[in-house]
Amino acid sequence: MRIGIVCPYSWDVPGGVQFHVRDLAEHLIRLGHTVSVLAPSDDGTPLPPYVVSAGRAMAVPYNGSVARLSFGPLSAARVRRWVHDGDFDVLHLHEPAAPSLALLTCWVARGPIVATFHTSNPRSRAMVAAYPILQPALEKISARIAVSEYARRTLVEHLGGDAVTIPNGVDVGFFSDAEPKAEWQGSTIGFIGRIDESRKGLPVLLRAFPRILERQPQARLLVAGRGDTREAAGLLPAALRDRVDFLGMISDEDKARLLRSVDVYAAPNLGGESFGIILVEAMSAGAPVLASDLDAFSQVLDGGTAGVLFPTGDADALAGAAAELLADPARRAALRERARRHVRRFDWSTVGSDILAVYETVTEGASTVAPDDRLSPWSRLWSRSG
Repeated sequence: MRIGIVCPYSWDVPGGVQFHVRDLAEHLIRLGHTVSVLAPSDDGTPLPPYVVSAGRAMAVPYNGSVARLSFGPLSAARVRRWVHDGDFDVLHLHEPAAPSLALLTCWVARGPIVATFHTSNPRSRAMVAAYPILQPALEKISARIAVSEYARRTLVEHLGGDAVTIPNGVDVGFFSDAEPKAEWQGSTIGFIGRIDESRKGLPVLLRAFPRILERQPQARLLVAGRGDTREAAGLLPAALRDRVDFLGMISDEDKARLLRSVDVYAAPNLGGESFGIILVEAMSAGAPVLASDLDAFSQVLDGGTAGVLFPTGDADALAGAAAELLADPARRAALRERARRHVRRFDWSTVGSDILAVYETVTEGASTVAPDDRLSPWSRLWSRSG
């Protein structure tokens, strides 16, 4: 099968959607399919052979964060060329409701289209205002996937229609087989995420850490991710800063080794999460998970049976739960065993089969869908550009 996948976010800035697209593409290639991924990327960014650059992205506030998206006449021309040259059996678009390559692809595509919706958002005036522009493009989608019940709910409330729920995938074996690092072991708490993005919750964890040390003086905190480490360290008392190791950006291999090494993985996120792929990666590696009780996190953790939940934003509750876990190896072992069984549903062997089943459904007997002149005056302009 010839499969075209559109990633809305810049390839050179790591994130959950980019990782999902990358891992899906590589899983499908291993199965013998021909796959091309279209994604924004800055000049000089090393790209896998299956990725085609749609040009540089621009920073756009989106879903409580800042997303790097590509949208405009030049991007539209590159989308049109990629779709034409690819002659795909099916197109798989990610986040087509965002001002991104996926929406542009909707406007110019022919044939079966599958769309995955990752975002979990309360209903917004901006989305309501944009709906007349989005509707004609989204009507061309043959099948919709939501990565969680909360992403599905957002889709239903914002755009109407429904979706099948297929979670993000993880190569469970990659994380479970990773080799721990001795220097990252021994009463350690791990955090991986963008340091300077407040919704990831690192300030909550740093406020909790002195209280953790009061009960577990040997504890250490390992923080991996991009951002201003000096500003983050400033949230800690000076005497405790040597108990926190800021590792900066780490490779996928070191991420797996970190998750295999720590005694507790902390996810103190404050909101805007529709899934929580890092929780699945942590469980796959055998790290007991301590997470804020966001709806999406609760679902990933099977209602709290595969990990420990604490009230979102409550540094005291986080500190108490972390200290208890560090002091209770038997409970940590029980969480590892429960998580080991639970994560099987997220392995690419399962998730990939479910996505392929959607592809096969929309391609069987699919008729060609012509470009829709009703879409937008912008799309008609862009279709003549380049």
